[in-house]
Amino acid sequence: MSSSGTPISHLSTFTCIRCGLTVSEAAPNAEARTHCPNCLAGKHGPCGARTHPIAVAVLRDGAWMLIHRCTGCDHLEAAPVAEDDNQLLLIRIAVKPLAQPPFPLEHLAQL
Repeated sequence: MSSSGTPISHLSTFTCIRCGLTVSEAAPNAEARTHCPNCLAGKHGPCGARTHPIAVAVLRDGAWMLIHRCTGCDHLEAAPVAEDDNQLLLIRIAVKPLAQPPFPLEHLAQL
């Protein structure tokens, strides 16, 4: 269902602004889809620019949220991860802070 309470049709589609994939507007759980399940990019409604996935957050109930930054206005927004989202990209985004810490890893040996 959309935020207005009306069901999202699985026949309605959009073309991904980044990778060009034709995507159903409905996620597998029938919720409105906010990003491409292939590349995880989206389109920011207010300014129309592409959104780029920058992080994942895990809610207290264990649900994952994908954090996007708009490439046009720098607005941040969170969207639920859908079951058909690219799992490899989600994991790469989740571990990036651990793989690229803001300090040399050798400093950990001194702790």
